[in-house]
Amino acid sequence: MKNVTQRILQQAMNDNPALQECETAIVSVLERLLVCFRQGGKLLICGNGGSASDCEHIVGELMKGFILPRQLPDSVKEKITAAWPEQGDYLSNHLQGALPAISLVSHTSFSTAFINDVAADMVFAQQVYGYGKPGDMLLALSTSGNAANVANAVRIAEICSMETIAITGSKGGELAHLANYPIRLPAEKTYRIQEMTLVVYHCLCAMLEMEIFSPNDAVSL
Repeated sequence: MKNVTQRILQQAMNDNPALQECETAIVSVLERLLVCFRQGGKLLICGNGGSASDCEHIVGELMKGFILPRQLPDSVKEKITAAWPEQGDYLSNHLQGALPAISLVSHTSFSTAFINDVAADMVFAQQVYGYGKPGDMLLALSTSGNAANVANAVRIAEICSMETIAITGSKGGELAHLANYPIRLPAEKTYRIQEMTLVVYHCLCAMLEMEIFSPNDAVSL
């Protein structure tokens, strides 16, 4: 782990002392996500209600620059310019490095059709089955850990040879037993779990970005 990545983690722990008991679990998730992205995998994310909003938020942090500008490699810029000489500079300067992530809550037409025609508790599972490939990962968000549609997505991810992450409250619920890498946040009230969830995924997104896109540790945070 780079020094700057360690600084991000320690700052998050210092600012949120209650999360210190989750530090080992957070590092394990970071390590597995790094393997996933470096090997060309993608992250699927699902959750309900406030957790659905978190799914969208996480994708926003992963698919574009979060702390860093994530400039394209020179080799990619050269390829773009060779293909499109007149537009090359503009195209190259308005793209950023991305960590591929898909929020499964975003597909309104599909979701409403599947819920109406098939089964509401299988809507995320269907998307995992359609999108998921070996080497991909699923991030499952549920404050209770017992959301049926989220749990079923984790079950199907397993048969798709995907590793799974769960972020839940202290009780963990069913997800704590189903997921490969559960993070059980030290809170029971929904709003407190959601507040801690934000801290955890911001920390993870920042650390992933530093590990993959930062050429060195000389980064001002």
